[in-house]
Amino acid sequence: MTTIDDALERDLAIPDLDWRVFPEGAERGVFRAPSGGLARVRLGDPAAPRVVLVPGVAGSKEDFVLLMPVLAAAGLRVESFDLAGHWESAAAGPGNLRPPRDSYDYPLFVGDLLAFLEEGGPAHVLGYSFAGIVAELALVARPDLFRTLTLMSAPPATGQVFRGVKHIGPISDMSPHRAAGLILWGIRYNLNRTPPGRIAFVRERLGVTGRACIDDVVGLMMNTPDVADDVAAVGIPKLIAVGEQDLWPQAQHDAYAARIGARVATYPTGHAPCETAPHQLARDMLRLFADAR
Repeated sequence: MTTIDDALERDLAIPDLDWRVFPEGAERGVFRAPSGGLARVRLGDPAAPRVVLVPGVAGSKEDFVLLMPVLAAAGLRVESFDLAGHWESAAAGPGNLRPPRDSYDYPLFVGDLLAFLEEGGPAHVLGYSFAGIVAELALVARPDLFRTLTLMSAPPATGQVFRGVKHIGPISDMSPHRAAGLILWGIRYNLNRTPPGRIAFVRERLGVTGRACIDDVVGLMMNTPDVADDVAAVGIPKLIAVGEQDLWPQAQHDAYAARIGARVATYPTGHAPCETAPHQLARDMLRLFADAR
């Protein structure tokens, strides 16, 4: 296990890269979920303890290109998949459900995650941003499928969670379609100044991910259910992992961690520690996994 300084130095040395390329040995495939075929990737010993990394809105499994090999090298089986409606899972969605539905909702995303976990057995689960909400709902429904829970940059709030976002909170009460448009505008125009290789992939991904899906997910985040007490009641180790420049203030993450009984790890980065601080994140996740043993 790396020290704090070793992990930080490795993260600072990360070059720009092609985010479409997974490490050697990665296995690509399709998982048949209730909403349709979900593109997935797996890395590491199939017999090792399982880690499932779930990307957020407008994201994909490629967000974990740097985190997966670090966890696999530590002796874990690491898996991820594209959410329904996103990137290589763009064809999956509510129309494939039985009976079909008209829009993406929490039961769709939770049902897909539970099916994914059921196929391979209990896992250490990380939910990124919106997927943190989905992971919490799944945990409450089926705690037997979770060994630990990591919430990475997940909203530390309920209801209309964008009200708590730094700077834009006071003006965030708008239609989901308009809010999604502003979010997508910020991503496309690279307001976070991400490196060329990264932003090129992100723009390509946005060209495939359905706008209706993103509108629906933003609407779901504007109506986030309060399950914090139920999450707290599940006696597994929990971690909240965030960057110092995350969308939501540190005080809100600290308060939410206290409410659900989680430890907090904060990194000198923004909303995506898996991209810019993967070694530090992996170090803290491994400590969490050790607590579960």
